[in-house]
Amino acid sequence: MSQVQTPAAPGSEILISRDAKPAEFPLGLRILCGILNSVNDLARGKDGRFNRRMMNWIEYKIPANSRPTRGVYTKDVVIDAHTGVQVRLFVPAEAEEEPLPVVFYFHGGGFATLSPGFVLYDIFCRRLARRRRVLVISVDYRRSPEHRFPIPYDDCVGAITWFGAGNGKPHLPARADFSRCFLMGDSAGANIVHHVGCRIAAAAGEETVRIVGHVLLQPFFGGEPRTPSELRLVGVPIVNMENSDWHWKAFLPVGANREHPAANVFGPNAPDISSLPLPPTLVVVGGHDPLQDWQLGYVQHLRKIQKDVELLFYGEGIHAFHIFYQIDASSKLISDLHSFMTRCSQR
Repeated sequence: MSQVQTPAAPGSEILISRDAKPAEFPLGLRILCGILNSVNDLARGKDGRFNRRMMNWIEYKIPANSRPTRGVYTKDVVIDAHTGVQVRLFVPAEAEEEPLPVVFYFHGGGFATLSPGFVLYDIFCRRLARRRRVLVISVDYRRSPEHRFPIPYDDCVGAITWFGAGNGKPHLPARADFSRCFLMGDSAGANIVHHVGCRIAAAAGEETVRIVGHVLLQPFFGGEPRTPSELRLVGVPIVNMENSDWHWKAFLPVGANREHPAANVFGPNAPDISSLPLPPTLVVVGGHDPLQDWQLGYVQHLRKIQKDVELLFYGEGIHAFHIFYQIDASSKLISDLHSFMTRCSQR
């Protein structure tokens, strides 16, 4: 069951129920999660190195397909030959004339793993494109520890700029509407939404696309002190603190801790964003995600600085529940995005 929080007065408390049981996973998904977690543990070295070959072997990827599958065709486009950064386009195949809003999607994986072609992201973005009638541009940014902060942010800004300059026209349907763009991402990708969105807002007047909304799905934020949810939710699927700490250490500048503004976005070292013209923001939080206290704090801080922010809280949601397409909450989330995206598109 989800609870929708509409914008509230700054400083108001967020009242949520945490008594929901975690979503039930089919056996196949539980096995897949277990394998991914085990291989991720093996690939992460104590010295900060990462066995990319091992992780690539287990990350089952779906190739792009120009023939529509479940109403959506896909295409991979290299946008920077020097760095190798590319995007995957997810285009609804129905030949309707109405313009298609654009979603720039940034995948999760702790900045170090996964890609737009990973099977669960390919399925999610395909469902998003079909059900919300949007063009999805999923960015295959460079990953840590080979490419630390701020390179993933730079790559995602670069992708938006590349399309804004009209370079993507040969690959896009004519009805792609860059006057109605969303930044959307999950986990580390939702962290990217915040930082890239702030960069774009800071350059207001120079932007080449119009961002009408931010959607942060269970963002990967953090800090040095442990929060109550991090201490309480031990043994839940996907996220644990040892894993999380390693990914921060592999991503942040050498010698930095989790009080770096990339992680603690409203901490003492973070820049003041109160004057930035940010678009409306939707934050999705799961009741069985250890990172939820940082995510709820983010909502509170946006309200405190008078930003337009909504919260969707799914009591049964584990971290990244939205990509596990066989559970009810995943399908409900895509439905629940409708009202926010419609409101933003009409601005």
